Parts: sequence; C-alpha cells; structure tokens
Amino acid sequence: MDNGMVRIVGTGSYVPEKILTNADLEKIVDTSDEWITTRSGIRERHIASEDEAASDLGVKAAREAIKDAGLEPSDVDLIIVATITPDMLFPATACLIERELGVKNVIAFDINAACSGFIYGISVAEMFLKNNTCKTALVIGTEALSKIINWKDRQTCVLLGDGAGAAILRKEKGNRGILASYLSADGSYSNLLLMPGGGTRNPATVDTIEQGLHYFTMSGNETYKVAIPKLYESALEGLKRCGMTVDDVDLFIPHQANIRIIQAVAKKLGVSMEKMFVNIDKYGNTSAATIPIALDEAKRAGRIKEGDIIEFIGFGAGFTWGSCVVRW
Repeated sequence: MDNGMVRIVGTGSYVPEKILTNADLEKIVDTSDEWITTRSGIRERHIASEDEAASDLGVKAAREAIKDAGLEPSDVDLIIVATITPDMLFPATACLIERELGVKNVIAFDINAACSGFIYGISVAEMFLKNNTCKTALVIGTEALSKIINWKDRQTCVLLGDGAGAAILRKEKGNRGILASYLSADGSYSNLLLMPGGGTRNPATVDTIEQGLHYFTMSGNETYKVAIPKLYESALEGLKRCGMTVDDVDLFIPHQANIRIIQAVAKKLGVSMEKMFVNIDKYGNTSAATIPIALDEAKRAGRIKEGDIIEFIGFGAGFTWGSCVVRW
C-alpha cells in the first residue's frame, strides 16, 4: 500500500517595498559598497515600513503559497511560523497569522531556531502530516530584522534584511516529497549570536535600552568558523539518511548569510556554485525567511523541475543547523 509522502505543493514569498542599497548605507555608517559586497555578497536588502511587523510579511507570503497550491485558507489545519522577530513574545505569531487568514481552530505555533527555522518547521510539519494529525500544513519563515538592528553597528547593520517565505505541505501518493531531514543544535555557542534583552534574563529597563541589549548581536568571525563545517555536515548527513550523495543533488538551497560561507561549503562539498542557489545580493540575510524565499524564487525561475533532488541546508543562532532532502 502506498502511504504517500509529504510534498511541498505550493510556495510563496513577500519582501517589503522599501529597498536599502549599499550606497544608502554609506550615508548612515562608516562603510562602502565595495566593503559590503566583497565580504558578504550583499548589494541591497528590503526594509519593512514602520507599521509592518513579521506577521504582516508572513500573511502575504502565506496567501501566495496557498494560491500557488490551488487551495483556500480554510484548507489549512496546521500553521508553523519560524521567526526570531515575532510581533510580540506572546501570543504566537502563528496565531496572529491564523487570525488574518480568517481561519480558526487549527494547530498554530512558532519555532525559534533562527536561520535554521524553516528547515525545523518543515521537518516538524512532516511528522504531523505523516501521522495523519493534519492534512494541510502551512510553514512560514518571516523576519522583520530591521526592527532589532543597531544602525550604528557597521558590522551587523549591513547584513540583515526583512522578508517572508512560505510553503504548503500535504501528504500525497507517489515517490515525490521529503526524503530525509537532519536537525541538530549546540547551546554552548549560544553567546555568539543573540539578542540579550527583552526576555526574562534581561527584561526591558532604562538600563538595558541604554546598554543596547535589545539589538541583534553577533561575534562574526567565531560564527563564520563554525557555520561552514556544520553546513557541510548537515548536507552530507541529510543525503546519507536517504542513501544519496552530493552527485545526486540537482540544486542546493542554502541559508543566505554570507556569499563566502556558501562558496566555502560548495568547495568542501566539491560542487560548482551553479548548484548553489544564491539570491543574497538582493535580500541580505533574512534569517528564517532566506530558504523559503530562495525556494519560491528558484521555482518561479525554472531552476527546479519535477523529479529534481533539492537539498535545503541551514545554520543559525543557538547554534542550530540542519538539512532537508526533497524529491520535487
């Protein structure tokens, strides 16, 4: 009996209208287009308006994904939102998106795995669908990182952008769908990439605000050194779990943090950059949103064909990392 596989049957994405170029940043901090492009591969990024929060971006990406799947919002019975920039600590951004989509009584919750969040999200959704708890899952990666940027910190403000991507997952008959997932984390690195303020460790006070504890903070060199081997490990482990090798992959969709990281991982894997989908130049690092935005863009650009083997690989704060292999 064919129990079916969990497939991505629809994708969508949304980025805010406002574009901030490297030339614009030259007017804000001591930096240059050449410095940013050479070190990160980023040329521009999209910035949310004052009245746009993570849920607003996520709703728009979700509607696109639902439409792409040929479904209605009422068909969705599971909403998972991956984000490190929720509208508020509670309720979950997934519940806010549920409200805006006009649906009720669905399972809805957030995942905080930072830049690995979308991979964590689709892996969790697969479990719900496999055991028939749900029929249609909506997984969203959405970030409004510009809201937590210190625009005086030239090391971090040039890297981040806002946006959202979404995918619809369903279990269908056949051999197309998620073949394997690999997830991992190591909390001993938790002090290298974080926002120290705003939680119960450092609740908002005049002092925490004056100390800048409510901004995105990163130890760039240390993060870079760990990211490359963990992304490499994730790629190989995901493939190992479904009996495949790097040669079987038609397209890698990596987290878009830094072009040098992507290039280094490609070199370690022994694949050309043509096999790595890259759009960091247009959007910067949108954390949990990078992979679903890239997936939607790759699909619409004709880079993905039916039957292709695709692998998502991600790495983020925590540190968290993981991969997901899909037969499209």
